[in-house]
Amino acid sequence: MSPFSLAGKTALVTGASRGIGLAIARSMREAGAEVILAARSKEKLEAAAAEIGGRVLELDIADPESIVRAAAEVGEVDILANVAGMNIRGRAEDYTQDQYNRIMQTNLHGLFQLTQLIGKKMITRGAGGKIINIGSFTTFTGLPYVSVYAMTKGAVGQLTKVLAAEWACHNIQVNCIAPGFILTDLNRAMWQSEAMDGWRKGIQAIDRLGCPEDISPLAVFLAAPGSDYITGQVIAVDGGATTTAKWPVTTPNT
Repeated sequence: MSPFSLAGKTALVTGASRGIGLAIARSMREAGAEVILAARSKEKLEAAAAEIGGRVLELDIADPESIVRAAAEVGEVDILANVAGMNIRGRAEDYTQDQYNRIMQTNLHGLFQLTQLIGKKMITRGAGGKIINIGSFTTFTGLPYVSVYAMTKGAVGQLTKVLAAEWACHNIQVNCIAPGFILTDLNRAMWQSEAMDGWRKGIQAIDRLGCPEDISPLAVFLAAPGSDYITGQVIAVDGGATTTAKWPVTTPNT
């Protein structure tokens, strides 16, 4: 079997109705997995499933009862991709309790609850598994006006490392992908700003915005047998934004 094949595997992908989640679900399906597409919108899920194949699972990651129902319904899972998330930008001093709770529940508490339930199934079955979390540029770097979001994504990075250590004895590998600036329908308007795009061009080596299809190949690799000796890693897919910068020097002597 190819080290990049997902044949015979079942993958549960949250946030699978659009963007990065849909791209990951499509790529895992193309790699041979049976894919379970999970999100809140049944209509969007059914359209996605009609396009790429796979099963539909209604799941509101912000609702603990919905998570329990979905985990019970889903059956055996070899791969869990935790993609669902949200953000509300604002000054730290201005966040309301409701905004704080919504971001925390969606990005962290719900993710942990689902991972706990699916991980328990993997452990009981005894056949190992793969868990792929989605972090962020803010898992590594501080940016203004995303304090609560950054808290959740920093925590997801640390959760990845702890679960990798705790569940290695069950042959479960846990890794995290930290996307950089990925163009999606949710942020398209923001990147129309010349100031924003000019700032981005100065801080990363690859001179373009990313797209969901830049994330999905790594997710497939981390779900496949070729990554069996990789765990506890937070891997940036960001065009070099967390590791590079540009400056006006064009030759060694200027």
